[in-house]
Amino acid sequence: MTRQRIRPRHRAAFSLALTAGLLTPALAGGQTATAAATPRTVCASDRAGRAAKLSRDITAALRGRSATTAVSLRAPATHTRCALRADRPFDSASVVKVTVLATLLRDAEKHHRKLTPRESRLATAMITKSDNDATSALWRQLTAARVKAFLRAAGMTRTVPGSGGYWGLTQITANDEERLLELVTHHNPLLGDRSRAYVLKLMREVIPSQRWGTPAGAPRGTTIQVKNGWLSRATHGWRVHSVGAFTGRGHDYTLTVLTQDSARMQDGVGTIQAVARAVHKDLDPSAATAEPYVPTRTPREAMPAVP
Repeated sequence: MTRQRIRPRHRAAFSLALTAGLLTPALAGGQTATAAATPRTVCASDRAGRAAKLSRDITAALRGRSATTAVSLRAPATHTRCALRADRPFDSASVVKVTVLATLLRDAEKHHRKLTPRESRLATAMITKSDNDATSALWRQLTAARVKAFLRAAGMTRTVPGSGGYWGLTQITANDEERLLELVTHHNPLLGDRSRAYVLKLMREVIPSQRWGTPAGAPRGTTIQVKNGWLSRATHGWRVHSVGAFTGRGHDYTLTVLTQDSARMQDGVGTIQAVARAVHKDLDPSAATAEPYVPTRTPREAMPAVP
């Protein structure tokens, strides 16, 4: 499995951030962090000035927002990484569907077979339309045990599958989602190139009403691969998440933004898109002059079945 390494001069910054708790939840015991208590985003990069600018702009994008937000960003070409609460667990909602698809493809590879027509139909509906029935069918077929085995092999050590068939309550972290996106976007021994291409193809074909979140502000000409999810529960309000892989224009990177504690779904969407616009602008200087991607103004997402 290909992993991008933090160069020696950046390790101290990341170690200090971990020690200081800047890459973990701001408050212990599951308490909700307020906007005023939002920790500083920690970034590192080989590109002069980029880390400081990303950290400053992501922090500014979150200022005054009610959502508790986690961010993980990786741009391998310049060894750029950012993290904010990146190991804090969140209910997954529908972003777990990329994990389900990767598990299905890995299982098929292990048994030296192609997906059946039924599996292909379910996988397409699960990713491009976020179909919950299709996800439930594949989740039952794979079983939680196979999902756990994939998570172990992928190094997604903090992800915990939802129990009782409630895949939407899988516990995820921004860092683990970035590990998954790294597997999908880079050659590795766990997922074959055809499987990786299939995942990215379906993420490119997500229907227009669900193409919001991390793509916001991406310069035209960028290839956008995205999967979103949202879920409202009695505690922590709305969970609204977006994972994206962006390729082309000489700027390949992945971005995960997870949120909770929003009073409305649209608040979570707005938080994610504010972060995304800052990231796209800072990673691709031409984004300031290139026509930006404008996501749908009417986000739609199927609601996962949860208790």
